[in-house]
Amino acid sequence: MDLGIAGRAALVTGSTQGLGLACARALLAEGVAVTLNGRDADCLDQVRAELAEQSGGEVSCVAADLGTKEGLDAVFAACPTLDILVTNNRGPKPAPISTLADVDLDEALRLHLWAPFKLVQHYLPGMYERRFGRIVNITSAMVRTPGALMIASTAARSGLTGAMHGTATAVARDNVTINQVLPMLIDSPRQHNLARQRAENEGLSYDEVRAEQGRMAAARRMGRPEEVAAACAFLCSELAGFTTGMEFRVDGGGVLAVDNEWEMGSR
Repeated sequence: MDLGIAGRAALVTGSTQGLGLACARALLAEGVAVTLNGRDADCLDQVRAELAEQSGGEVSCVAADLGTKEGLDAVFAACPTLDILVTNNRGPKPAPISTLADVDLDEALRLHLWAPFKLVQHYLPGMYERRFGRIVNITSAMVRTPGALMIASTAARSGLTGAMHGTATAVARDNVTINQVLPMLIDSPRQHNLARQRAENEGLSYDEVRAEQGRMAAARRMGRPEEVAAACAFLCSELAGFTTGMEFRVDGGGVLAVDNEWEMGSR
């Protein structure tokens, strides 16, 4: 299927690994010129070179911490205009509200509310002036089915979701769409980190936790980053111009689970 976005320009944040990297690959496969983002300049340049060689596409990068004004300014300077914006970032620290530290809540709000909000605020005017724009925020199933250990994630991402729903209705007439992709139980570095943390906290082996993660979704397996990326690429396409203000779940039916074990399986 031709998604009709060859030649468009995209920024994918948090794209040196995991879901962000998979989304960058999917857009490159559609002929989109992609700018990568991450904090580690050396790692970022290595990923850029690998993607350019693998895809034969146009790949650039900007090293910046999006949790800071300086980082955002660096991105804006490197990417003056965009057709496609995909926001993604590392997951917040899991903790119940009783032990959630101020510093961890602050980081979650900066990375998952303030940073994507500022990115959208900056790029949106140019998108509706050119009458084309696709914005996809990679958030989490926690905005629909909150878990007790994912309070910071739920707080920040739910705030973003509300703001984006309101904005989507205001710009749809200008062929600009804003959607959220809600992954859960995707086999990414985040899941490995959560498995290690749970194994340590509960005295389980890492392999036990990993096996359990694979059984949590109704699909009885973990999702692949490429499956999230395929959903993202479609929402960025010309064909998705009538799809906006949506929360697109990629979770293998995992939101149907109701036991507490599910909470640590969230992205």
